Amino acid sequence: MPLYDVELAALAAHIAQRRSAILHAWRAAVKSDTTLTTGASLPRAQLHDHIPALLVDYEQRLAAREAAKASDVQEVQQGDAAAHGLHRWQRGFDLEEVTRELGRLNECVVVELENYAAAHPELDHGVMASARKIWAQQCGAGISASTSQYFRLQQIEVRSHIGDLERALETLRELEQQRAQLWQEAAHDLRGNLGVVANATAGLTSTKASDVMRGSFLRLLDRNVSALHHLLNDVTSLARLQGGQEHRSVEPMDVAPLLRDLCEGLQAQAQDHNLFLTFNGPPTLSVQGDSVKTRRIAQNLVLNAIKYTRQGGVTVSWGESDAKDAERWFLQVQDTGPGFHAGPGSQLAGALETATDQAKQIAADGNTGEVTHVNGELAEKDRAPRDSRPVRQEVGEGIGLSIVKRLCDLLDATVELESKVDAGTTFRILLPRRYGD
Repeated sequence: MPLYDVELAALAAHIAQRRSAILHAWRAAVKSDTTLTTGASLPRAQLHDHIPALLVDYEQRLAAREAAKASDVQEVQQGDAAAHGLHRWQRGFDLEEVTRELGRLNECVVVELENYAAAHPELDHGVMASARKIWAQQCGAGISASTSQYFRLQQIEVRSHIGDLERALETLRELEQQRAQLWQEAAHDLRGNLGVVANATAGLTSTKASDVMRGSFLRLLDRNVSALHHLLNDVTSLARLQGGQEHRSVEPMDVAPLLRDLCEGLQAQAQDHNLFLTFNGPPTLSVQGDSVKTRRIAQNLVLNAIKYTRQGGVTVSWGESDAKDAERWFLQVQDTGPGFHAGPGSQLAGALETATDQAKQIAADGNTGEVTHVNGELAEKDRAPRDSRPVRQEVGEGIGLSIVKRLCDLLDATVELESKVDAGTTFRILLPRRYGD
């Protein structure tokens, strides 16, 4: 092996040996950056997520003598970086935070390279120049892949919103067509007195309009106006969240009575759908948080679960997270519904499922000391294929899921989602037990 390659391989071995130290330095840099607040409550394994994989990719590229091998490593590295972007999006990081923490990683690796060069003055300058170039290429590609994945997820959200609005417009068109048909029927019954039928109110109050026609018209108006009213409220709420017009108000709160009262208040709606609504958790759970927004998250998830579950019911639970995640508590809403794989929210749900699966794999690999890698193909695919059966979701569900996601972002909370067709959906929200100053 040429001396040049031997020295690069030695540097790769040094980076591998120093990987833990680099991660420690990076974690300290992230925590000292006052603009990087979202990851403050994440356990170490989740904060690191795919960062160790990026370092392993760099080590492998340094040791890769053949261009084809280096190309293969670069493809895997792109997948790892994209998976990092997906992970950070799931955990509520904004785009600036994603790029800044990768910038902090760049600084730590550069410092390590400079220290290595200072400790080995005998090295050919070309070796360190190549090492710096490889890292610069990898870091740039990594930031690009991570942020591109983040943008792709934002586009998925936008597409789901557009789908909702298009369906709302279609509903309006159908309403207009049905209204015209009803007026044609009214005209047949009222053609002797058309002058007094100037608008819908006159038609509904006319003594010559049949009871069947009035009832049909009223049901039509009530159904569509109600649906559009809820959609308008959701669009307004999402616009406020996206525009930064909502802020969290952190104060001490007891989660248990808040969630018990919510569930008790929704029992009637569950019973109207012939469903059970059960809830369980510790009698008290004192944390810091925004009680209003926490309640909104829970209410949105429970109401959607009730709305789309046909048989069985909904279970709400809460409590402290496990010992490895002691700084957070969980809220879970589980239903026995049809799953979340069709309709305007399906792509967004699929991305959350993929991120949840990858996070679990990271945790499992971390217990054995393995480093999780994600190839590019897997990083770009949604976990579940789009359900080809008729759409089950109604207007606004894509927006509703976005509202939950944005509220969680505001509270530095993580959204985890597991859903199986015809078996049910489980949302698990992980929220900080306390917030920094």
